[in-house]
Amino acid sequence: MSQPEPDDITPLLRDEGEDYRSRWRSIRVMYFTMFLSSVGFTIVITSLWPYLQKTDDSTNASFLGWVVAAYSIGQMVASPIFGWWSNHRPRREPLVCSIFINLAANIYYAYAYLPKTNNKYHILMSRVFVGFGAGNVAVVRSYVAGATSLNERTGAMANMSACQALGFILGPALQACLSFIGEQGVTLDLIALKLNMYTTPALLAAVFGLINILLVVIVLREHHVDEDGRHIQSINYTSEERVDISEETVESIDQVAVMTSNILFFIVMFIFAIFETITTPLSMDMFAWTRKEAVLYNGIILCCIGFVSILVFLVVKVASLRFGDRPVLLIGLIIIFCGFFILLPWGNHYPKIQWAGIDRLILSTPNSTVEPTGCPIEQTWCQYTPAIHIAQFFSADFLIGVGYPACNVMSYTLYSKILGPKPQGVYMGWLTASGSGARTLGPVFVSHVYTHLGPRWTFSLICGMVAGAIILLSSAYHRLIAFSVRHGRIVE
Repeated sequence: MSQPEPDDITPLLRDEGEDYRSRWRSIRVMYFTMFLSSVGFTIVITSLWPYLQKTDDSTNASFLGWVVAAYSIGQMVASPIFGWWSNHRPRREPLVCSIFINLAANIYYAYAYLPKTNNKYHILMSRVFVGFGAGNVAVVRSYVAGATSLNERTGAMANMSACQALGFILGPALQACLSFIGEQGVTLDLIALKLNMYTTPALLAAVFGLINILLVVIVLREHHVDEDGRHIQSINYTSEERVDISEETVESIDQVAVMTSNILFFIVMFIFAIFETITTPLSMDMFAWTRKEAVLYNGIILCCIGFVSILVFLVVKVASLRFGDRPVLLIGLIIIFCGFFILLPWGNHYPKIQWAGIDRLILSTPNSTVEPTGCPIEQTWCQYTPAIHIAQFFSADFLIGVGYPACNVMSYTLYSKILGPKPQGVYMGWLTASGSGARTLGPVFVSHVYTHLGPRWTFSLICGMVAGAIILLSSAYHRLIAFSVRHGRIVE
């Protein structure tokens, strides 16, 4: 990760020497923590649906929504807890605790096939605990916001998002590579563990978690600076109320701007949760891909989207300095709207139907190795809804891959600037909980709407939601400004 440009560093910081270097080493540990967090999530996301199907025959697309949402339920519960913890104690404590929970949960996921019944519920619970461990995102964002000056903030947040995008690249890429192990893989009898294309990624995520714990313990140090970059007393050994911040500062935070930012972040995360949930079932229904093909191809697609996201973060850092954070957020929402609009079905070509009786009788006999493919007849819309062309699918993936990272980084960059010098652990916890709530409701929403009504209703409703976000942003545009700008300390 590149350091800020010299113009962004105050003279005081240039003279700090070791304190400055220690501060940025610690910030880079936070970058790496965010990177490993996203790897731990995406490394299993494309294989989650086939793993459920393989492990438990009673699984359906609606249950997939709950399993994807389980991660976010855990994160939603944990984020305010870890955020509060980080405001009162050294951040190393909640970070190590949360990463260890994540590590253990990934091992649990890898063994979810072992019980003889209710395997899908074990997968569900393991994802809840993985998400609970990922509640440390609030701590990471709070630390980076508190350890950077106002001029450094956007660049640092963009770097953090770039690390997150790298995780989104490496996760699906690793899953795609590990798909060649196959569904059978090898069995380690001594520990009753199957190493296959479904369990190996989770175990690899657990190894990454161990590396992360070591980095946090060895490298991370507490740093806190004001909006001009001057070091101030660490907030982690005193209560939020005892920090030397005037009552005027606490009371003058624009709560309408805070609420608007939370709503916008909720919508951004909601639509991306829908996108990542629907990608695998949609591709299997529309293009008649097998489970293995869906894991491999969607892993490659998500990997490519990750590379696009990194380029977007580089552009965002420059564009936000020139045009401001709000215009970049607005343009990102418009691009996302275009991406989902393109996904609307049209034409006279219909998906291949997977006939429940005939296909399963012919293809699913004990001696058959052929997997039924196509759009299940149980989804009645398959019979009258046109198929989505693969060109639509790729175009939408690209546009969403451009729009989402711009909206994501601008949402919490604006949020941290609106809060100003107040300790941000709890506030960042609520922002993360807002995003987690979106990631909880999004998969449940899309799995039910998609299963019963099909892609036309699904993507029409999403387009309406994004349009609502654009209207909200436009109406509150003048209030979404930095704390220092609002109080006239600096000119925007």
